[in-house]
Amino acid sequence: MADEPQKKAHLSALVGHTNGLTKPASLAATATRSTGGGGGGGGATASSKKLVIKNFRERPKLPDNYTQDTWQKLHEAVGAIQSSISIKYNLEELYQAVENLCSYKVSATLYKQLRQVCEEHVKAQILQFREYPFVVHRNSLDSLLFLKKINKCWQDHCRQMIMIRSIFLFLDRTYVLQNSVLPSIWDMGLELFRNHIISDKQVQTKTIDGILLLIERERNGEAVDRSLLRSLLSMLSDLQQVYKESFEQRFLEETNCLYAAEGQRLMQEREVPEYLHHVNKRLEEEGDRVITYLDHSTQKPLIACVEKQLLGEHLSAILQKGLDSLLDENRISDLTQTYQLFSRVKGGQQILLQHWSEYIKNFGTTIVVNPEKDKDMVQELLDFKDKVDHIIEVCFQKNEKFINLMKESFETFINKRPNKPAELIAKYVDSKLRAGNKEATDEELERILDKIMIIFRFIHGKDVFEAFYKKDLAKRLLVGKSASVDAEKSMLSKLKHECGAAFTSKLEGMFKDMELSKDVMVQFKQYMQNQSDPGNIDLTVNILTMGYWPTYIPMEVHLNSEMIKLQEVFKTFYLGKHSGRKLQWQTTLGHAVLKAEFKEGKKEFQVSLFQTLVLLMFNEGDEFSFEEIKMATGVEDGELRRTLQSLACGKARVLIKNPKGKDVEDGDKFIFNGDFKHKLFRIKINQIQMKETVEEQVSTTERVFQDRQYQIDAAIVRIMKMRKTLGHNLLVSELYNQLKFPVKPGDLKKRIESLIDRDYMERDKDNPNQYHYVA
Repeated sequence: MADEPQKKAHLSALVGHTNGLTKPASLAATATRSTGGGGGGGGATASSKKLVIKNFRERPKLPDNYTQDTWQKLHEAVGAIQSSISIKYNLEELYQAVENLCSYKVSATLYKQLRQVCEEHVKAQILQFREYPFVVHRNSLDSLLFLKKINKCWQDHCRQMIMIRSIFLFLDRTYVLQNSVLPSIWDMGLELFRNHIISDKQVQTKTIDGILLLIERERNGEAVDRSLLRSLLSMLSDLQQVYKESFEQRFLEETNCLYAAEGQRLMQEREVPEYLHHVNKRLEEEGDRVITYLDHSTQKPLIACVEKQLLGEHLSAILQKGLDSLLDENRISDLTQTYQLFSRVKGGQQILLQHWSEYIKNFGTTIVVNPEKDKDMVQELLDFKDKVDHIIEVCFQKNEKFINLMKESFETFINKRPNKPAELIAKYVDSKLRAGNKEATDEELERILDKIMIIFRFIHGKDVFEAFYKKDLAKRLLVGKSASVDAEKSMLSKLKHECGAAFTSKLEGMFKDMELSKDVMVQFKQYMQNQSDPGNIDLTVNILTMGYWPTYIPMEVHLNSEMIKLQEVFKTFYLGKHSGRKLQWQTTLGHAVLKAEFKEGKKEFQVSLFQTLVLLMFNEGDEFSFEEIKMATGVEDGELRRTLQSLACGKARVLIKNPKGKDVEDGDKFIFNGDFKHKLFRIKINQIQMKETVEEQVSTTERVFQDRQYQIDAAIVRIMKMRKTLGHNLLVSELYNQLKFPVKPGDLKKRIESLIDRDYMERDKDNPNQYHYVA
């Protein structure tokens, strides 16, 4: 009969707890335990047996009306939550009641009843919004009051659904979870709010219009309730497609219209820096809006919209209106902002690159093509290069595209005026390497030379640079005017690195000649000591290899007997060591130190050979006419006039000219100035330089062109010898690849014709555009 009391005990336990909060499983365990205890014979026996827990033989039945009574309590609790009044039941008791109902297969009914109660409550809420007055006026508070009302309704709904879900949690986590078709209690609440309140056309329109009005006011600089916006937009996001379909689309359309109009208006009203500053400010504001109250998914289309309307639509206009002035005035911060903003827009960098290139070409062309600026051309080019380098580094983040385009642009404009920039760069280097240039230390000089080499790279006619550089280097070496041998050799190594050993071989040969000349002079001095009549003149000779040095036109002058004798002695000495060589004396490059006596005392003069010949005449007499001096010295007319000008019209007037005047005319008399005074003991009297005018420049340039013709001829013959037969176009193409200087197709054609005339090659009889090599 053990079964009977077990059933009674179980039923009495269920009936005794009318609130339905007792767990059946724990009750069954208690009953079994007590039965097991009663069935044992004694304490010792019971302790040695295993405890066995058995299932109910029959499932206990719920008391009559239990489901209905329990739902009534739950319904009352839900109503209390929705009315915001206190619940008269214990929450744990309510939770247990739901669990009991779910355990007895009432879950479906319970879910349906709960949904119905919630739906009725939500439906009732719509009435307050339909009756609510709402007109969109900029100064009206109706929109704000409505938004606050809808926000309160939403907040209340969320709070209520959280409470309701906490009571019905067991239902949510068992029955609802197992039925994938059913929404969770929270999602059901969202669905009801969406379907009955937000999907209402009038309410939705009022809500979204109100939100857009608040955002518009904020964009216009007014202070708005951002927490209200955040809450409402969060509501729309939670209600799934409402945010995307109803709000975001309209929001982006209005944003588009606003910034399209604003972009057009401000481009007319503001200068470029102000406009770009405004664009930056707007982008920051919209970014802040996304962080503060908009959904994160709106960020990309919103920022793209602002960029398109304020930047993308006005790229060319912004650059045409303001880029040149920003670059002219070197406005670093504004240029940085321009680059950053343009980099955000598709095609922005490309159009900025184009305008950047145009600016460099236009500005550089004004420096290069104007002959009036020749004096300062190289310095201006260096300053301009420094400026664009700084802009690329600081503003354009060392972007490779900007660097490469800058180099191309420099190369384009610097070669618009052929040859002149190359010539002026050579002269600029000369001014920096010449003795007396105290502007720079060794380190600064090295830095200047590095910068010069960058400009040099852009030049096509490097052979023009070489010709002028060689001429100036010769002067520096022969007159001892070089500031620093180290700097000279540094420049030479830079040129060698840039253009190859062939380019600098002659320049290196000039240095080699100077060093060899020193060795020769040591030997010559020893040779002179062994002579019976060494003479009073201390002779120094520089032996120049003709191929290395610039071409000098020999000038025959009348040297005095001592000089002629010394020349012959040296000639005998040198040819005795180097038979088969020929010496040609370059009188234009000679210079001397003369000792003189005046009433004030002794002086020394550092003078050219021509000045020496004139002054030595005054050992024979105190006064000579221009014609007499010309006859005695044999110096060329123009050169003699400049020589006499330097001696009689310069700062150190060793001779007195009669009549007085700056220019030397025929018939002028020259008298030795015995009263000559000067604070220095050794005085350098500079020869009046004929400005390296037209003649010298033209002759140097002509020599370059002559050399180019030889190079073209050599290249044509070299190509034809290798290919034997070649078409005209292919030959021209091959020549362009081989020649290192700019050349016109017409010039190439002339050289080909010249070689055909000289029988180096011939035209094909059937095809005049085909050439054959003639062996």
